[in-house]
Amino acid sequence: MARIGAGSPKREKKGGRTDVHSDEMLGPASGFGPSLAAAAGSILEDARGTLADPKLTDAETVHELRKALKRWRALMRLLSGPLGEPAVRMRIEARELMRALSVTRDAQAALDALTDLGKSDLPFSATSRKTIGARLTRLRVAAEAAGFTPALRQRMTQYLESAALSLERWPLTSIGFAAIADELTGTYRRARRLIPDTWAEAEARELHELRKRVVEHRHQMELLEPLWPKLAKLWGKEAQRLRERLGASQDLTVLESFTAPRGPLATWRARLAPLIAARRERHLKAATKLATRLFAEKPKAFRTRISALWDERRTDQ
Repeated sequence: MARIGAGSPKREKKGGRTDVHSDEMLGPASGFGPSLAAAAGSILEDARGTLADPKLTDAETVHELRKALKRWRALMRLLSGPLGEPAVRMRIEARELMRALSVTRDAQAALDALTDLGKSDLPFSATSRKTIGARLTRLRVAAEAAGFTPALRQRMTQYLESAALSLERWPLTSIGFAAIADELTGTYRRARRLIPDTWAEAEARELHELRKRVVEHRHQMELLEPLWPKLAKLWGKEAQRLRERLGASQDLTVLESFTAPRGPLATWRARLAPLIAARRERHLKAATKLATRLFAEKPKAFRTRISALWDERRTDQ
């Protein structure tokens, strides 16, 4: 299977000119660092805006904050090499916050899996789906009420303030692309190593770990979009598709756990089990193809290619 973006890098132009935003962030005199500073500032701005938005429900706020923290953690992983312990500590603290914000995740994941089961070729009555959905929704609402407390909101606010102060002190604009390429390659390597030899036999926790690394890789690759917009967008699209397939498989695993003896959906175990198995098999078959294509290159070749993108960009400008 052909790998993504095979061939020599080309510049992406819009309306007969190179994208202005890309030029500003990746000018030859400034190096790659300004794009890191811009990305970090954008993530924090999004998170702060989410906390300040009175129109969002607690569930919507938690969802948006988790998205921002995933992007932030991926960036902190990139900066762990150039900056060392400060970035590592910031990433670990963000991880702890994500865990605190995840109290409602299982019920929502089970609801998402229930929706996915509606696409199954196997019969499953609308009445059963409605009954199960109502029970899962009650569980989610109860978790939301107990989860996103004022104390947790304050904790999140303080973390964002601390992160903003750190950005002012960190020498992001002086970080060279070579250091970032090392970290990008490290994430790529970690994800590639987690790809199962036999997908059907992979344990749920192994697939969940792979999904986390794919998410991290996708967010990090977003930084390369100014270098090669067409490739980066295609790469991001493929990584997102893999993330969605792995996520759907994980959601089904969560739904299955709700059918355990004495679980909230134990009554439906016999009816749900074959549906869950069939949908999981379908998702993993698709994930196999996507992962093979996305991680076709060996890490050394991957690093060579992204370095070539940077070199050509600087030469062109």
